[in-house]
Amino acid sequence: MSEVHASTVKLLPSGRSFSVNAHETILEAALRQNIGLPYGCRNGACGACKGRVVEGQVKHRQYQEKALPAAESAAGQALLCCAEASSSELVIEARESSAGEIPVKTLPCRVESIEKIHDVAVLKLKIPASERLQFMAGQYIDILMRDGKARSFSLANAPHDDAFLELHIRHMPGGTFSEYVFHTMKEREILRFKGPLGTFCLNESSDKPIVFLASGTGFAPIKGIIEHMIHQNIQRPMTLYWGGRRPADLYFHQMAESWAQQLPHFRYVPVVSDATEEDQWTGRTGFVHQAVLDDFAELSGHEVYACGAPVVVEAAHQS
Repeated sequence: MSEVHASTVKLLPSGRSFSVNAHETILEAALRQNIGLPYGCRNGACGACKGRVVEGQVKHRQYQEKALPAAESAAGQALLCCAEASSSELVIEARESSAGEIPVKTLPCRVESIEKIHDVAVLKLKIPASERLQFMAGQYIDILMRDGKARSFSLANAPHDDAFLELHIRHMPGGTFSEYVFHTMKEREILRFKGPLGTFCLNESSDKPIVFLASGTGFAPIKGIIEHMIHQNIQRPMTLYWGGRRPADLYFHQMAESWAQQLPHFRYVPVVSDATEEDQWTGRTGFVHQAVLDDFAELSGHEVYACGAPVVVEAAHQS
């Protein structure tokens, strides 16, 4: 029985077209057909998948208003992870990413090592020798739990260094998976995951200077992107702002410092919000996104990559 396609979507500025089935979101349809649209959470919370409806109509599934305020919706913006086509022809203006051209796989993996640094577990996973996970620096994977739920974690390694997949997992007291990682998980255990996912990737067509803004384990995908840039000898000016409550939250502080020492085009600005006297912290204090605003009168000439606590990313986006 032939499949009935409810709608056709044309993307601007690329001119590419794809079909959308009834009850399928525009993002789901695009990813199914290897068309890379930007996205993050895929549940209407982050706003990364926003596009503008130029012609036609869409209807939204439930989403968080902060991701698409009423004024933006009225101006034609749509969350493509929640938007279904409600007209047979749609024209949508949206940035495309080549991440969508990479096949998403579901694979087993073996826990190779668990290194605990302060309250972060650095997990290294080994996939079967017969398989290879193609991914772009900055993407994430979903760890598939036995209860049917998934836990999303960014890949902290760059694609050229793919002997193991590296995840940074913060211990969240009461958190089912992080408690398991910190107290029960053993090396050589077998897990299952799905990936790669997400479009938090370097825009390699740009030569603008970059501001990286990370809070906590939001450092993980940024680490992957920076290591990819080093490997590819991409010498765009980079500034990394990494924030934590206490100095120990900057769990790879020495690694970031070594980049700053080795790379003339790289600057590292660690920021601590709640240092105590015993920390003897002499660096920048306050919120990490505020440090960026204090240093840059305006950022229109830069590309900003922000990852970490939603409040920090949201504040950075609104600034």
